[in-house]
Amino acid sequence: MNKRYIYSACLAVGLLITTSCEKFLVQDHPTSVYDELWWNTAADAELGLYRCYVGIPHGLSGRQIMFLDALSDQLVARQDTRGEYEAYVRGIQASNWDRANHIYMDNYKTIRRTNRLLENIGRVYMEEWKRERFILEGRALRAYYHMELLMLFGGVPIVTTALSPENSYMKRNTEEEVYAFAMSELKACAEKLPARYDFADRTRITSGIAYALMARLALFFHDYEAAREASLKVIESGEYELYRAPNPSDSYTNLFRYAGEENKERIFFRDQGSSGAFTAIGMPSEGGLSVLSPTAAIVDTYQLKDGRNLNELSADSIALFHRDPNHKDMRDPRLKASIFLVGDTFMSSTLNPFDNSGVNANRLGIQYSTATGYWVKKYLDERDKENTSSTRILDFMIIRYAEVLLNYAEALVELDEWNHPDVLYYVNLVRNRAGMPSATLSKYDSKEKMRALIRQERSVELAFEGVHYFDIRRWGTWKEVMNGTVYGAVDPETGRKVEVETRTTNGDRSFWWPIPEVEILSNPNMEQNPGY
Repeated sequence: MNKRYIYSACLAVGLLITTSCEKFLVQDHPTSVYDELWWNTAADAELGLYRCYVGIPHGLSGRQIMFLDALSDQLVARQDTRGEYEAYVRGIQASNWDRANHIYMDNYKTIRRTNRLLENIGRVYMEEWKRERFILEGRALRAYYHMELLMLFGGVPIVTTALSPENSYMKRNTEEEVYAFAMSELKACAEKLPARYDFADRTRITSGIAYALMARLALFFHDYEAAREASLKVIESGEYELYRAPNPSDSYTNLFRYAGEENKERIFFRDQGSSGAFTAIGMPSEGGLSVLSPTAAIVDTYQLKDGRNLNELSADSIALFHRDPNHKDMRDPRLKASIFLVGDTFMSSTLNPFDNSGVNANRLGIQYSTATGYWVKKYLDERDKENTSSTRILDFMIIRYAEVLLNYAEALVELDEWNHPDVLYYVNLVRNRAGMPSATLSKYDSKEKMRALIRQERSVELAFEGVHYFDIRRWGTWKEVMNGTVYGAVDPETGRKVEVETRTTNGDRSFWWPIPEVEILSNPNMEQNPGY
């Protein structure tokens, strides 16, 4: 944690005494004991490591990973109480933007915790094998938090010590330096971390998690050979597999529900990370809140069950599927598993956003109802309606095996090995699990076509999982998809798609998030990203 945020926090609560602020720089809490007094036993180290894991983000609360796709063409976010996502898509986010401030502060706070662990664990009385593993876990977590900052802000300070007041004014490292740091740390840890733990320690960092993070980061920076190698490490480990339910047609649906929560597909996940689902994507008629709403753009991305895209159909057929997206249940089953459409039923509610009667709590556009005419279905489980916030315990998958398979296939394509047999083999594993037919080389007979297939497959397979926002930025398509009108469902009275909002990426400015204003004002060595 650095001096800028600590100073602001002290001001906010009226603690203007300098010693209070500087004390916070060398501790995580003003009233906690100093490091010299704390680190003694294995239990102290265990608690210290636990605090390093606290920064792993949830899906629908806290840093709320799913909300990142509201910064893409897949989702619309409403209600600023959950974050000013609308400011970003309108291109008016500034250096005081709340989402940038929260994530920047939260990551550096947890990086500080990992540094405290790594600096002090050497003098703790504990078994050596456990100390070595704790160090690897701490290093991998620290690399992950730097990685997340890098993918949002660009070059940031690499912090490997628990900063003291006299050395807290750090300069930004370059993107290349942060990338090299994160990749080298993850690789070193991946080579020595356990492949698995027992159930009680199932949320700890494994070698598979470290390699999967490397693959995601390498893809973002177009280091395709590194992405290929890291993905292959996960695949060849034999630790993971695509989840399949007893009834195969339920596999994709149940993957995001309590019914399929314990599975070998999840690689990196946040325990109870979907506890906020009912208050972010639930229906008002069932006591929930709809803050996120899917767009027509993602609905139109799903293929037909025969493997055709909508743009391969006649104009009349396209219009039909715009009015009735899953007409005669002809679309990719992942559409029905991921999105509630007009006329669908959830619990006791039949969803009709165009019924404007006052008794319809789900009507279009009212507070905490859908903004587009569609609802997110992923991670919304009926059990959570009756549960309290303390018993809504569904986990959230940050990285799952399907993503790794698609990472590997995409890396091969970008390395000009688009016709390598592994490409369609792994893409079709993902498609077939969902109930879709195999893609063939006769249809996808060029690098450009294979690239388009993989991008489409990633968009629907990983919809609303916080991956697409990074994909459109690294693909270079984000300016195209994030400018113009956002559409929702077709209004039966007008026969036209609902116009939801107009978005503007504001040139290259929005690619990187702003360094928080308090950081810029407090640190003379800090430079702001262009355009802010």
